[in-house]
This record gives sequence, C-alpha cells and structure tokens, in this order.
Amino acid sequence: MSREDRGAVEDSRVRLFDAHCDAPMKVVDDGADFTREDAPMHVTLPGLETAGVRVQVFASCAVYPDTPSDRVVERGLAMISAVWEMAASSAGRMTVATTASDVHRAMAGGPIAAVIALEGADPLEGKADNLRELAERGVRSVVFAWKDNQFSGTAFGTNSPLTREGLRLLGLAEELGVIVDVSHLSDRAFADVCRASTRPFIASHSNCRAICPHPRNLTDAMIRDVADRGGVMGINLAPHFLSEEAMAAHAALRAEWAAKADNPATRAELAVRRRALPRPDLEDVVRHVVHAMKVGGEDVVGLGGDLDGVEALPKGVEGVADYLKLAPLFRRTGLSERQVERVCHANFARIVEDVLG
Repeated sequence: MSREDRGAVEDSRVRLFDAHCDAPMKVVDDGADFTREDAPMHVTLPGLETAGVRVQVFASCAVYPDTPSDRVVERGLAMISAVWEMAASSAGRMTVATTASDVHRAMAGGPIAAVIALEGADPLEGKADNLRELAERGVRSVVFAWKDNQFSGTAFGTNSPLTREGLRLLGLAEELGVIVDVSHLSDRAFADVCRASTRPFIASHSNCRAICPHPRNLTDAMIRDVADRGGVMGINLAPHFLSEEAMAAHAALRAEWAAKADNPATRAELAVRRRALPRPDLEDVVRHVVHAMKVGGEDVVGLGGDLDGVEALPKGVEGVADYLKLAPLFRRTGLSERQVERVCHANFARIVEDVLG
C-alpha cells in the first residue's frame, strides 16, 4: 500500500480483529523476521500497526503441506513457540493473549493481542486430553482437522462426521475455554458441532457458498446455524473462496499439478502460476460480507483473511497493511458505522468474551 493510499484512509480506519493467518508457518519454515516491514510475508508487525489490527489470531497448521506423521507434534509445537517468540521480539508492541482481559487491553489501545490457534488437531496425536497441555502453552482456538484425522472429516476428505474422540475434544475445548473453529470441517462434522456444542463457535476463515460454491465455504443454512448459536464466520481473502471464476481457474491448475511429477522444480513453477491466476476485486469481499449479514444478521460476520496461508490475495491487497482499505469500502457500500465496527472487530471480540472468559 502506497503512502498516499494509506494517508487517504488513515483518518477513517477502525480497530481490526483478524481471526486467521498463517504467519507462524513463514517464520518456522522460511526464517522470516516478523518484525520487519519488508519481510517476505503478508503479516508483519509493522503491517498490523499500519492497518490498526488490535487482535490477530495466529494459526499453527502442523500438517501442511505434507508433514511426516512423526514430525507433526514437533512442527505444531514449533509454530506455537514461534508466536511467543514473535511477541517477545516486538519490544512490547505485541503480547500473547490467553484471557478476555488481554484482548480487552489490546482493543483499548494496549499492545496488539496475539491469539494462538491450532489449525488441525493432529499434534494431539488422536487424544482429546492432550489439548490440556497445548492450552497451557497458550492455545485458545482449535480447528479439529485440516485434513481427515482421528477427530473429524474435512471439506476435502470423505465428508465423515466427528468421531467419538472428536466429540470428546469438543467437550474438552468448551471446558477449557478454547474456541471451537469449524473451518475446514466436513458438512457432516459441522452438523455434529451444531448438535453437540453448548457455547458459541466460529468459522474463522470461510466464505459464503451461495456466492462461490467452494466446499470450504458455508451454505446459507450453515451461516444461519452459526448465527443461531452466537457464532461468527470470518471472511477469507483467498481468491478461489471469493469468486467462482477464480475458483475454476484454481481447480484447473490443481488438476494439472496432480498430473505432473511432484518435485521441487514443479512445485516452484506451479507456485508462480498460482500467483498469476485471476484475482478478484475487494468488492467481492464486500459481497460476501453483505450476503452473510442478509442471511445471518450483522452479528455473524467478521474478518479471517488467511494471509500467509494463500499465495495470492484480491486486487489491491498485498499484505495486512491493505486492510486499511476495507472499512471505507464497507461504508461506501452502505454499511452503517455500527455494522462496520461489528465486521471489523466487535463480533469476534464478543466471542472472546463469551468463550475465553
């Protein structure tokens, strides 16, 4: 984002709460320096400050892309530790949040709150009780499965439901004050969470399937279910979750990728080609926000950009600093100031109040 663009929207920015990013993966895998504005990642500490992000959820996705099973626990713990180290290196500008009070301080102007999430419960080694240890290490949100595992089926898997151990994990998460996140879950597992949950849950980075029929997005019925239970969905900035055109182009490239030999050169080539795929406009983000509101009300939708978990973002967005553009765009679309604040931070902040305590 240019200095001119930043100046044009600086006066009208609002506080932001982003429910999902994968920056720890860039720190662990690539050695990226989160404190540097020029780091090769979407989310940096200077970028968060520029955008006015007060709360950022940092995911630990231990199984991505193809982690050997004997390294999943080690990788998961490394990403959790990375968030603590990112906060420690911030010179007091960011702290790890483990309670609602920590988030409240951030929203009131204190240090940025970093919330640690587990994206795929594979580091629990199939045992729900192991969540206790990770909660002690600061984990405050959990997606049960990124791909099918001992706890749950997923959107890209067999559409299997929560397992018995998955139901135990749900109960334990609620007991420990860990937010349950249904992004990535299969439709059947989502229905199980709806039936068994007693506290609000979230879909941290999932869009509207009625606009873009990607299996990771939520149907209108699912959006209503999230709303009825006091939950929130976070709009994902991944192009293939935002527009049907981008989804089709991405699917075609994935099919081509599957037919080629899997080697470093091929992966590098296809990464470049993915970044060159059609990028939807920021107006597509607004379309998903407005649709979710129409279906589930103004309390059901927030932001969960999936930055650093995707290789490309909408036109005009190169990193988290460009979140500055969202609030003015929401206002121009006709959202009231109250609705803008709910989308930008208040809805997810309420979930923290309800669950973390």
